[in-house]
Parts: sequence; structure tokens; C-alpha cells
Amino acid sequence: MRQVVKFRLIFLSVAIACYTAGFQFLPETLEISNGQEISIAFALIYFVFLPLLYWLCIIKLGKQKLWKLLLIFSLSCLMARLSFPVEIASYFEFITWLRIPLIAVLLGLELFLMVSIIKALWHARSLKGDPRINILRQFGQEDERKRSLALALAMEPASWFYAIPRFSRNHLPSTAHINLLSASRWHWLLLACTTVLLAGASYVAIQPWSEITAVIVASFILYGLILITANYRVSRHFSVYRQGDQLIINNSVWGFSLVKFDQIQRVMVNPPPCENRTGVIHFGQGESSNIILKFKHPQTYFGGLGWLPEEVKAIAMVVDTPEALADLIFDISDERELEVRRAELTPSRKESISQQGFEADADIPAELTS
Repeated sequence: MRQVVKFRLIFLSVAIACYTAGFQFLPETLEISNGQEISIAFALIYFVFLPLLYWLCIIKLGKQKLWKLLLIFSLSCLMARLSFPVEIASYFEFITWLRIPLIAVLLGLELFLMVSIIKALWHARSLKGDPRINILRQFGQEDERKRSLALALAMEPASWFYAIPRFSRNHLPSTAHINLLSASRWHWLLLACTTVLLAGASYVAIQPWSEITAVIVASFILYGLILITANYRVSRHFSVYRQGDQLIINNSVWGFSLVKFDQIQRVMVNPPPCENRTGVIHFGQGESSNIILKFKHPQTYFGGLGWLPEEVKAIAMVVDTPEALADLIFDISDERELEVRRAELTPSRKESISQQGFEADADIPAELTS
């Protein structure tokens, strides 16, 4: 598990534990013994400890915006209104009034974003290839929130695109395949069976209370078979491939990265174990990777279905054909170098060569005329 995701889970677990403890141990009134001391302790936890932990685990390590601290402060205010003694809880009454206009503003923004993103998805419906890649071309330079929402909505057509073999029959061929657990047939079969059993169990459990709700919940769970199948086919057939001037790396369907070839600084095939150090994102099963791509500038890895982007300086992978992937990158680099050398041949020099009647091969390096 990557460091950013690990610390997100740590914060979420600690926050749930702190808020749950507040509901359990905070007194209903300050008049009981130790009521003030307990309230002060939980006030420090709500408004000092949790914001500091959020800043460390989410904002600093995840490189998020500082204004997002308002989210944890507003959540703590709501929890204080619901769990603190009545003498203190009344001071947080404002949060119940503020939430109505705040929710209205947020819903308006979300609606605007969804309309613009759905329009972009509609315009991209005729494009070939992964819908996430197409939508990222349009929203790649947008703010993180809009881009994440766009990728999340693009997961729906992307799931159908990969789950149905006919839809992806013209997909670009893979250069290498990452050794992923999700690429095995038994893993797909196990997840599919678990999904069906979970849907049946939910129907049996909810049906005595409401049959309509039971059908809706069971159908929603069964719909996960599309994502499970897409996850299997992406992992098995479309792990690493070239699209134009970019290398697409799919860590199953849950995360992917687009890397331009001119951003790859170094390729290491079968590197020593010391190169697999902390901070290098790792794809594939195995203790040590057989290929590492190091970048000139940090590249974005879109994890968590696009909701958890993070900047990485290198990607280490366990693939079936590391030499073929390295050869592809080296060939692209040679092509780019050849183009640069051709561009350095100025028009005046070309004209001079033509006027003197020299043969091109006599004055231009052979590799430039090939």
C-alpha cells in the first residue's frame, strides 16, 4: 500500500474512533463530576488534534489545498453540536443553520460540474480507446476537484468499454503485461461468486422489511460484476501500451498513469534490490521489480478510480517482457533525437547544399537521410 493511501486510511480510522469516543464518553451536562475536564479534552481532540492530523496526513503528504482544513473544522463543529454537553452544544447551533446555504451552494457547483463533464463525455463518445484517457485530455489542466469528478464519471463508460470484448476489440496492443493478481481467472471467478452471494444475502436480509429496497440493493451489488470484469480484462490484456507520444500504465482498473516518453529520464531493467526504495510506486506481484522508469519531473498517478491522484518520481513494475518495454522506450527516444538533429539542419544550410550540387548523403549523416 502506498504511503499516501496508508495515511488517508490512518486519518479516517483515527477520526472515526475520536468521534465515536465523543458520543460514548462526553457527558450530557457539565454539572456531573469531571464534566468540564472531559469536555475540554474532547474539544482539544476535535479542534486541535484532528485538524493537525488532517494537515499532516492529507494536506502535507497528499499535497492538497490548505483550504480543505475547513472540511475537518466544519465536521468537528457538527460532531460537537451533536455530542457535547447541552451547555456547550448550544454554541454550535450555527452549524445547523449554515449547512442549508452551504449545501445549496455545493449542490449548485456539483450540478454545474456534472453537466459540463457529462457534455464532455458525450462529445468523446465517438473517440476510440479508454474513455478515461480521452476525458483526461480535456480536463487534465483543470483543478483537481473537477478532474477527479470527471475521471469518476468516466469510469462508467470505461467499465463497459473494457468489460465487453467487442467494444475493446480495436484497442491498442500491449507492449508488456504487469504481473497482477487481478489478471488471473480464478481471482475474477472468486470475486464474481462473492458478488452474487452478497447480492443474494442482501436481498434475503432486506426483503422482509421492504421488497423494493431489497431488489434495488441486490441489483446495485450485481451491477458490480461489470467493474469486476473490466478490472480483470484491463489487468490481463491492457497493462502497458503506447498511445501516441504517451505510455499508458494501468494498475488494474483502479489506477493508471499517463507518461510522455520525453519525460522518461532513465530505464533500468532488472535493477538491484537497493533501487526499490521507499517513495517509488510499485506495480505487480513480487518482492523486487524487473523494470523501473525514472522521470525528469514528477508524474501523476490517478489511484482510487481517479479520486486519489499523487505525484510520483518513478514507477517500478514486475512485467512479463521488461526488455520489450525498454526497447520501445529506447526506440522512441532515438526517434526524437533524430527529429531534433533534423531540425538543427537550418534551411540556409539546406539551400547551400542544394546550390553546390552536393549529394545529400555526402554532407548529411546517413541516419538523417534514412
